[in-house]
Parts: sequence; C-alpha cells; structure tokens
Amino acid sequence: MTKLSIVHKVSTPEKVVAFTFDDGPHPLYTRQVLDIFRSVNGKATFFMIGQEMDSYEEIAREVHTAGHEIANHTFSHPDLTKLKLEEVRAELQQADGRIRRITGEPVLNFRPPYFSVNEDILALADEFGYTAIGTVNGGAKDWEQPGVDYILEHTRPTIDHGSILIFHDGYGERAQTIEAVKILVDELHHEGYRFLTVRELLHLANHS
Repeated sequence: MTKLSIVHKVSTPEKVVAFTFDDGPHPLYTRQVLDIFRSVNGKATFFMIGQEMDSYEEIAREVHTAGHEIANHTFSHPDLTKLKLEEVRAELQQADGRIRRITGEPVLNFRPPYFSVNEDILALADEFGYTAIGTVNGGAKDWEQPGVDYILEHTRPTIDHGSILIFHDGYGERAQTIEAVKILVDELHHEGYRFLTVRELLHLANHS
C-alpha cells in the first residue's frame, strides 16, 4: 500500500469497518454520532475542518476524550488543486496545529476536500506523515441530503471487510445522515462487525 494514493479500503479477513465523518465538529450532529458509537462500543474518525474546530473546540475535545480519531480535512475546506502548493501547506498546517493542541498526538490521516488532489498534494501530505483517505460509498452522497433510503441503498453494497465509509456531521442539515448511520451501525453490529478508527484499520492491515 503506497501512501501516494488515496486509500478507500484495506485488505483484512476481519469483520471491521471504519465510519468517517467530514466537515465537523458540530454541536448537535457530532454529539449524536458519539451517542450512536457509544451504544455499540465502537470508534469512528472525524475529518475536522480547522475553522469549525475554532468555533466548537469543546465538541472536538469530547470526540477525542471518547476515544475517536480526529484527522485533517484542511483549515477552510478549499479545493486544494486550485491553490498554490504553499497555500495547501498552510491549510494542512493550520488544521494540524489545532488537532495536535486537542489530542496531544501526531495527526496520521488526511482527507482532501471534494477528494480533489494531484501528485504534488499527495506528496505534500506524505511529507506531513499523512495517509490520504478516500471512501467506498461516495455514491451515497449524504452531503446532498438525498434521503435516508438513498444513503442506505448506496452504502450497503459497498460494505465489506476493511471498508472506509464517508458521512458528514457538519456544514449543513445532517438529520438524514444521522438516521442512516444509526440504521447501518445497528445492522452491522448485529452482523458481528467491529467499528474501528482509520488509524486502527490501517494498523490492522499493516500487521495482519
């Protein structure tokens, strides 16, 4: 697995998945996500925007305290391919600093806004020690609020051992996402799946 590509899933024989949440933290929806995963003793990964962390730092702290992973989704959520490389560096650096301040740990994972990257940006992310993270269920488009059933129908077929799933807990009305995630987590829990952070999933893949 080379770091200079986007990782959408990992190869593992274990029944594990990584739920990820972009664009938070948000005082209502992020807490609802925390409740869902607490009920199944699972963990998730939150790709937070630096600006949103500034607005809701206490929520970000709650995420970290609950044992979830906070990863880098830039400071202001631009399309990185439209920026100069130094501007991209600043976007990553500013978000990185905010996450480290809350977690006291190195940031390991990064998701480019809109999945918009090129070789230079991937190389820069690698310089930071990041793995660029994608998803298998991009077709669910939960960010467009297409309806709970639509989100479920376009996520269920993509779920497999080691799948990385994308949802959104910030930047908009996210009630549909919360409802869909609640249903999926319940289904997968009953099927015997465990819910890992992306950090845990990559570690598992590298050591199995």
